[in-house]
Amino acid sequence: TNNEYSRGKNVSQAPEKFYIEACDDGADAVLAIDRVSNEMTLTGKKDVPPSANTRPICGIMGTVRLVAGMYLIVITKKRNVGSLLGHAVWKAVDFDVISYKKTVLHLTEDQTQDNKTFLSMINNVLTTDGFYFCTDYDLTHTLQRLADVSHDFQEMSLLERADQRFVWNGSLLREFLAQPELHKFAIPVVHGFIVMKPCRINGKIFEWILISRRSCFRAGVRYYVRGIDSEGHAANFVETEQIVLYNGGRASFVQTRGSMPFFWSQRPNLKYKPKPLISKNTNHMDGIQRHFDSQVLIYGKQTILNLVNQKGSEKPLEQAFAKMVSGMENGMIKYVAFDFHKECSRMRWDRLNILVDNVAETQDEYSYFMVDTEGKVLSQQKGTFRSNCMDCLDRTNVIQSMLARRSIQSQLQRMGVLHVAQRIEEQADFEKIYKNAWADNANACAKQYAGTGALKTDFTRTGKRTQMGLVMDGVNSAIRYYKNNFSDGFRQDSIDLFLGNYAVYETDGPTPLRIQKDWKFLTLPIIMVVAFSMCIICLLMAGDTWTETLAYVLFWGTAAAVTAAVIVFNGRDFVDAPKLVQKEKMD
Repeated sequence: TNNEYSRGKNVSQAPEKFYIEACDDGADAVLAIDRVSNEMTLTGKKDVPPSANTRPICGIMGTVRLVAGMYLIVITKKRNVGSLLGHAVWKAVDFDVISYKKTVLHLTEDQTQDNKTFLSMINNVLTTDGFYFCTDYDLTHTLQRLADVSHDFQEMSLLERADQRFVWNGSLLREFLAQPELHKFAIPVVHGFIVMKPCRINGKIFEWILISRRSCFRAGVRYYVRGIDSEGHAANFVETEQIVLYNGGRASFVQTRGSMPFFWSQRPNLKYKPKPLISKNTNHMDGIQRHFDSQVLIYGKQTILNLVNQKGSEKPLEQAFAKMVSGMENGMIKYVAFDFHKECSRMRWDRLNILVDNVAETQDEYSYFMVDTEGKVLSQQKGTFRSNCMDCLDRTNVIQSMLARRSIQSQLQRMGVLHVAQRIEEQADFEKIYKNAWADNANACAKQYAGTGALKTDFTRTGKRTQMGLVMDGVNSAIRYYKNNFSDGFRQDSIDLFLGNYAVYETDGPTPLRIQKDWKFLTLPIIMVVAFSMCIICLLMAGDTWTETLAYVLFWGTAAAVTAAVIVFNGRDFVDAPKLVQKEKMD
């Protein structure tokens, strides 16, 4: 799979300029970046000074301004994922952030500290698994969108024609976008998950591909980013396309997931499951209308699969969503609610087929995109299923994998891979590849949004819910709890900085990073730990009489419990909240 593209580019660092060579063979063009004026120009190979320090890179991610000035972000390592219609697809595995300025001596101590924090934010996003790129193919579009494009579209550079929803380095490439002659140096990078597997059924070999594209609008971490923004962009929006390539023919089935598209929030407050709140003072209909107008425009008809609980704290959200969809009175949009946890309680996962059978007729109507070996379009996909649960992670992924399996059953029969009476579930080798890839997809989406792997993947992988799976879910839930409360604010800030929702200016003023916590933030946890320790000590070193011991234990125990209660009551102040971008306040 290592075709000539694996050669990549070179970056040369000279004191005044960076020089980046283009990767086309024989191309003389070199991109010169002035390290003082930040200007970018085209020049030739002969202008690169021989003294410059040269090393290979795989591509440019873009540039970003931090407190110390501009930085160049380059991809230094990549792994081949496979080939899509003859184009090599790469996963970006390692990055380097190179400063234009040679020193940070021009900064104050506070500025140096802030600059370090901003740098670690950029690195926090870069080290999240799941960045992919292709130097000569447009990864941001589905097969169906690419099959129906004008000549002008094909003349455009990858950067111009990409679907802006899925270009994660769009903000980092802003400087490039403005200068068309530099476009060949800029590669759009998507964030999400891609897997490509050659599979064999009945001795026939076909390529099975899964691509999940994460939207960069209203991106962020769970709990801090829920619902939609005023433009109608939904949180945790992911487009997932399953592709089958056989014998020159191709088929694709697209589904979407995204947070319930109205204004609601669920800010962390130290409780295991913060209570979701529906905003009281915003126009929900306006937002949901915007969201679905754009969905219908892009995908056609919509069937909403709402998998949240229909009791407890999730119930009001389900009722609100149902009411709003019927209020829109739009024939293009269907609403189906399925209480996943209730239906599948006590591990009765076979009951998911109730939902799949319920929407089977709609799925047949929506169909899928298919092209035969001659390139003739046999069918178009006329609508998508938009699935959601609370996080749009675990429950959503299980349902999506089942709908996709129904789709591929039909595609493989039409392509002549499966015989008429054969069931895809009975093809043991393929089923194993299929289940594991969908579980990996769940994991990647969960890491990007919730900070840990997905739950319930034991079911996706094996089709059975196991005891070990329950233990692993417990561990993952504990890690999620810690991250959601104590490290997600930083992660949210990192994403906002990376996507350009927050811009750093070279000014002398303090940045929002300098917000000081008030006294209770430090003192209360200390008091609680001291009181709890004293309680244990008093238990171990008994007093003269048991009543004395009991009095001590009760005193310190009460002190510990009261401070713990005060901390949880003021939970909002103790969690690690984002500092850079004020998201719409929902309360």
